[in-house]
Amino acid sequence: MPVRIGELLLKEKRITAEQLQDALTFQRQNGGKLGANLVKLGYIQDDEITALLSKQYGVPSIALGQFEIDMAVIKLVPAETARKYQIVPLSRSGATLTIAMTDPTNVFAMDDVKFMTGYNVEPVVASEIGVAEAIEKYYGGAPVASTMGRGAAAIVQVTTESALDFATKALDEMPVEVGEVEVMDDLEEISAEALARQGEEAPVIKLVNVILMSAISKGASDIHIEPYEKEYRVRYRIDGILYNMMAPSLKMRDAITSRVKILAKLDIAEKRLPQDGRIKIRFNDKGVSKDIDFRVSCLPTLFGEKIVMRLLDKGKLMLDMTKLGFEAESLKKLETQIQKPWGMVLVTGPTGSGKTNTLYSSISRINTSETNIMTAEDPVEFNLPGVNQVQVRESIGLNFAAALRSFLRQDPNIILVGEIRDFETAEIAVKAALTGHLVLSTLHTNDAPSTVNRLMNMGIEPFLVASSLNLVCAQRLVRRVCASCKEHDDLPAAALEHIGFSPEDARSVKVYRGKGCDKCNGTGYKGRVGLYEVMDITDELRELVLVGASALELRRKAVEEGMITLRGSGLRKIREGVTSVEEVLRETVK
Repeated sequence: MPVRIGELLLKEKRITAEQLQDALTFQRQNGGKLGANLVKLGYIQDDEITALLSKQYGVPSIALGQFEIDMAVIKLVPAETARKYQIVPLSRSGATLTIAMTDPTNVFAMDDVKFMTGYNVEPVVASEIGVAEAIEKYYGGAPVASTMGRGAAAIVQVTTESALDFATKALDEMPVEVGEVEVMDDLEEISAEALARQGEEAPVIKLVNVILMSAISKGASDIHIEPYEKEYRVRYRIDGILYNMMAPSLKMRDAITSRVKILAKLDIAEKRLPQDGRIKIRFNDKGVSKDIDFRVSCLPTLFGEKIVMRLLDKGKLMLDMTKLGFEAESLKKLETQIQKPWGMVLVTGPTGSGKTNTLYSSISRINTSETNIMTAEDPVEFNLPGVNQVQVRESIGLNFAAALRSFLRQDPNIILVGEIRDFETAEIAVKAALTGHLVLSTLHTNDAPSTVNRLMNMGIEPFLVASSLNLVCAQRLVRRVCASCKEHDDLPAAALEHIGFSPEDARSVKVYRGKGCDKCNGTGYKGRVGLYEVMDITDELRELVLVGASALELRRKAVEEGMITLRGSGLRKIREGVTSVEEVLRETVK
């Protein structure tokens, strides 16, 4: 049974009943442990509590600040366990491990350590402050995300009791001033009762702020908050790869979900249906006020609601096409086609491959005061000046097809359709491209040649595809090798030949990899670059489309005419030292 420090101190007449009541009230308002709060209020000294516990339970006490611990002993107990139970391993003698504890009656802690290490456990009492300082000294505190290994990240355990301390420390270590976070949307519409119940607890508010601001500081593109049967985890997608970052207590699941829903102005009571919202925050970044949007999606799962937040940072939107990673000849083809007065240009690739950025860059290049540009998007990710952007709302019948029909009555020059998902949208887009409009859109296909077959599979006649389609750009994103820790990767020539290099290139090309450093969080990669496969629809390719040629035949002809494939684009990036062999193999095929 855990020690009731308040009752013990009262029984020993070290504090009065009024002082105990004051400390309990202070604890309810500010969190933390009762003993530490009594010390903060000045009602008792920390060493007095330690001495009393030592006397009461017949356990020796120790002043941890005067004790130097061998790191070999520290390594016997993982940091997560030490923080969870507030214990510090002191010394090992034979089969006995001595640990310093704030609560000498915590048999669960002793059993866990005994099971984990295989040693018999001998407890000694230490003050809460002493244990906290020792954990900070030997385990390095509780960062939001410690150094990440190659392809994996450290997981931070956050219990309900330690959430406030954890969040406060993490806030102090932030490179941006988290205290200045300001939710831009007015929250007055949320009921006061719901706010009080779900959102007013300081630990939850601070923890959600830490999750949002840590993602910004680490350059994450998405935040995943995921409930499971016996686990609750927070992951960030950084440069296309998901990393585990935190493991809050399952008890905090509903509170965190409610807090995020309040910020996104979603229905807190609705837990059975998916919901989408948006959070806009303003914070102080090195003295500069900065706004960032989070696109929020809540999805009911078996063990609670999973939340995914997409970070939309205008500052990271790359609108200069020359910096996206296009090869010179591919970029020239794309720029030529988007300057034409009519026709259709399609950008293809999986979710998160940078299609929106490519389309926005294309629009920015041709956005002038003489043109009327209309876009239908789901959702509108960034606001572009001088562009008429429409948010698609399926729930009220405003889908891509309906928006497109309306656009044609708005005297447009250029039309951007967020995605061609069905025959109706494809048909209207093709007809618009054939009646004097430049149409830009996206499609989900594996490569550029298969886009033609995908349109025909949707029901578009081959002669309409051949007449309307000007260019298809397939793309992928690969991680850049970190410039700070780039080193030569000694791969055999045979391996380089196998992935697509010619025998001559395989012997001469220099391949690089990232060793891992602080700037890249130990991953060896920092930032991303695009791989592009740009297929210009020439007269010869139009003839093949008209006779119903396969994607393989279209690919063969396009390569003959000089098309750089996705793998070819990747090999060029390897040769230039921009990315690694592993990244190109992960995203492309021969």
